[in-house]
Amino acid sequence: MKTIVLIARRELYAYLRSALGWCIVAAVLCLHGLLFNVLWMDGERLSYDVLEGFFYQSSGFVATVALLLSMRLFAEERQTGTEVLLLKSPTPEYQIVAGKFAGGFVFLCGYVLLTAYMPLLVLVNGKITLGHIVAGYGGLLLLGAAVMAVGTLASSLVTSQLLAAVLGAAMTVALFACWIIARKVEGGLGDVIGYLDFMDSHYRSFSRGIVKVSSIVYYLSVTYVALLAATAVLAARRWRG
Repeated sequence: MKTIVLIARRELYAYLRSALGWCIVAAVLCLHGLLFNVLWMDGERLSYDVLEGFFYQSSGFVATVALLLSMRLFAEERQTGTEVLLLKSPTPEYQIVAGKFAGGFVFLCGYVLLTAYMPLLVLVNGKITLGHIVAGYGGLLLLGAAVMAVGTLASSLVTSQLLAAVLGAAMTVALFACWIIARKVEGGLGDVIGYLDFMDSHYRSFSRGIVKVSSIVYYLSVTYVALLAATAVLAARRWRG
């Protein structure tokens, strides 16, 4: 556990010292706030609808930030030639993957925290419920963790940060688009594909202030499987030397 914390701290410090990390957060947060103001703060909507719209819209921004942050986790090590230090170290693969993921996820949580001013603006002319806020932000963190885990897997598979971002985005978009595919497929297969959907099958309920245990299990399962796959990739690289 101590090793995981040390690796996570190292990754978090790398984000905090990197101008790129702050630029990503600033740019996306600016666009996020602008769209929220334009699309939802028109003064004619119910507070509940504004909150639902905010959380639904936020899913795309959180997913984008998660992918942009995770693309460097392993690909940068390969680009700079420092991956050999990871491969030669006695640290178990799962601890390396968990530490890197944790460092990126903590930084992502910082971005999510910075968005808190947007739902608070609803209080100027309306009301918000604590339950809706907790459910919405809980859903955002679960979604962000799943996307970051997918991005971590993508970063472990390729040698370029750009390729990692493209591959991670492709896998994430595929999961977001499962609801479209599910509508075209009948029977049990269609149900399975629909269950894999990131948005309508799982996140939509969080945006409405409803917490479903099945959706929590789904996001945690995606996170676990993606990190497990990244661990297997790292182990294979070590075995090849």
